[in-house]
Amino acid sequence: MSDLTETNRRFYHDLWSGARLLAPERFNTWPLVSAMSAARGPALEVGPGLRPRLPLADTVFLEASVPAVVRLRRSGARALAGDVRHLPFRGASFATVAAFDIVEHIEDDASAFRELVRVLAPDGSLVLSVPLHSSAWTGFDEMVGHYRRYDPEELHKTLADQGLRVIESAVYGMQPTNRWLLDLGVWMMRTHPARAMRWYNRVFMPIGIWLQKPLRFVPGLVDSPEVDEIIAVCRRN
Repeated sequence: MSDLTETNRRFYHDLWSGARLLAPERFNTWPLVSAMSAARGPALEVGPGLRPRLPLADTVFLEASVPAVVRLRRSGARALAGDVRHLPFRGASFATVAAFDIVEHIEDDASAFRELVRVLAPDGSLVLSVPLHSSAWTGFDEMVGHYRRYDPEELHKTLADQGLRVIESAVYGMQPTNRWLLDLGVWMMRTHPARAMRWYNRVFMPIGIWLQKPLRFVPGLVDSPEVDEIIAVCRRN
């Protein structure tokens, strides 16, 4: 097991062990994914943790964290333990495939994209979110197990190599604006992880949900130095 894989396993095991499931309807992605799932058929979400975005009743969830799988199942969702690089599904099985904040954690991201595309129906949609700009790397990226941030031209090439194009995208996620607070959060996670996890799950996550803004999609890929993270809807070429 690589150091990065172990960092991801340990961080998210601790995070989801002390968290509650948040319903997909609470996120600003709901208008997009609910309409997409209802109109297009079978759906898969990879790596939802306890923050799934796709409808619980109509989606297959694949997650590496066992605590998250257990809680998803208790909520009535169909959840499986597994790895995005080795999806246990037949090709072209899903009309919608979602991977929020996943591929940036994987050193060999091409293997993850190949699997996501393999299980995607020919006319299906891949919805993913990724952090942008390698120059924006912080200690937080390292702590949560990111392997990379994508520069826009790199992301374009990575998707094109898998036969994908970006139909539309939007600014996404909670973008850190205060480096001092970010560094304090990283220090707390490293020195007092249990306490920091409680604060994240009980305070900062609810505040983040409350501060969400509606997603504003534009054609193609958002490309601005000020954008920290995007959500993109992709289709096969």
